[in-house]
Amino acid sequence: MALTLDQVSYRYAGGAGVTGIDLQVADGELLAVIGPSGSGKSTLLKLIAGFLAPESGRIEVGGADMAAVPANRRNLGIVFQNYALFPHMSVAENVAYPLKIRSVGRVERLRRAAEGLAAVGLAGFEDRQVASLSGGQQQRVALARALVFQPSGLLLDEPLSALDAALRAEMRDEIRRVQQLAGVATLHVTHDQEEALSIADRVAVMMDGRLLQVASPRTLYDQPADARVAAFVGLANLWPGRVRDARSVETTLGVLACDTAGHVPGADITVLARPEAVRPLPEGEAASDLPNLFSGQVGRDRFLGSIRRYDFATPAGAILGETAFRGAFSRVSIPPEAIRLLPPDTPTARGST
Repeated sequence: MALTLDQVSYRYAGGAGVTGIDLQVADGELLAVIGPSGSGKSTLLKLIAGFLAPESGRIEVGGADMAAVPANRRNLGIVFQNYALFPHMSVAENVAYPLKIRSVGRVERLRRAAEGLAAVGLAGFEDRQVASLSGGQQQRVALARALVFQPSGLLLDEPLSALDAALRAEMRDEIRRVQQLAGVATLHVTHDQEEALSIADRVAVMMDGRLLQVASPRTLYDQPADARVAAFVGLANLWPGRVRDARSVETTLGVLACDTAGHVPGADITVLARPEAVRPLPEGEAASDLPNLFSGQVGRDRFLGSIRRYDFATPAGAILGETAFRGAFSRVSIPPEAIRLLPPDTPTARGST
């Protein structure tokens, strides 16, 4: 593994930090780390980079223990949130700077800088000044600089947060393309879940300084480890419940048909249903044979362009739904196969909007 953390812990004076982190990032893999503010994701990046020293545990880069290695000797490329480009240098000089401090000759480092700029789509920008570049172009320069010396790993510290929404979507795809081209192990810290799910090979969810789950984006969304992960990653309906038998559970909404996946009758569980799985029934459509059918009325209804997000009020409680259907409806159904059972530690009755 290119990057390895083994039981890494660190505490700030105020008590926050990270505890018992076990994590590996393979060559060529992009692992995104997400979590709420204060969860420890930035601390994790600083520990790997060498800006902080762990109180316990082991950090390896390319199989070598980093305990006594300072930040500037760890052979890691870093793209900061504000890019940290040098305004008095040209674009080529910015990209070539890591080679300069490694005593690479001027001709060679400018040649490699030009190759790096071409790789990020900025061929011909060598003599431009940083101040003349757009935010997206500056981000590309920072990425080229982080990769020009062929690092053992790449650390991305919320590199897209300063860009507008449309440019973020474009640049996250560009980051993925360049990262795959370089074949470098990459740890990407971000607060943007969509960004993490769309480009990462695996996603790590952190809360309160601990890793809750590390999985592929699809597994993380479809099979969250617990209600905390389900509530944080995307939107979720979460209801406390109890297993009734092999094919049903009792919840605050009533009895729901589903596969109880081997849970014993009487076991306390949390029931998860994603909003997009809730199916609205157009007025007049026959539905007597549909399972998990609820009657009620649409409350708050938000038009989001391609979809609408709505609160569906039933006598037993609210259901959060998402749909492309624009007509009126007074009934919804939740397919049994869309229901997941999680450990009984839900922090809320339903996902926030």
